[in-house]
Amino acid sequence: MSLFEFLVQYGDRIFSGTLVTMVLTVLASLLAIAIALVSGLMRLSPNVLVRGVATVYIEIFRGTSLLVQLYWIFFVLPLFGITLEKFTAGFVAVGMNLGAYGAELVRGAILSVPKGQWEAALALNMSPAKRMLRVILPQAVLIMLPSWGNLLIELLKGTALVALIAVADLMFQVKQINGTTFLSAQAFGTALIIYYILARFMITPFMRWLEAFMMRKMGRA
Repeated sequence: MSLFEFLVQYGDRIFSGTLVTMVLTVLASLLAIAIALVSGLMRLSPNVLVRGVATVYIEIFRGTSLLVQLYWIFFVLPLFGITLEKFTAGFVAVGMNLGAYGAELVRGAILSVPKGQWEAALALNMSPAKRMLRVILPQAVLIMLPSWGNLLIELLKGTALVALIAVADLMFQVKQINGTTFLSAQAFGTALIIYYILARFMITPFMRWLEAFMMRKMGRA
């Protein structure tokens, strides 16, 4: 069967799986960004307890497999009375995992802001919160954006693991089709192309646009 014939016959299932993958990626990205921002700021807190909580979270989620975390959230948490629907468990696991990596990007970017900017904000008698929101964080965002582009592509690829808990994403649909037709080259070749298109022609251009927007906003264009 040619690739064209394969797509004509199974295109609807592949399209539905791709939509699920895209929604998973968006939700997991929003969760990862929120967690990374909060955890990164907590890592810079002078409070030992606050800093310790963030450190424990980051070390656990960076130091263990995303697949194991996914299984824990979906299969083990119900034993403690916390049950998540499989789609929710999927994007939560991916978001929490990548959020731990993102937290270190946030922390590093904030610490990379020149000392003079901190001193200037302090000289203007800004409160700590206003200094962070108005002066430090916008500059830190510009510093961390290129690294976040790579991280979001990793997040996209990480969503493929949710097929293992029967979330009907692209990889799940492709595996189901391959299991009944044994057209491995067409099935997994199509998946490979779609993941590449999503990464190269959606995430990458968006991050480049966002970086250019932030540079204009900061007067560095």
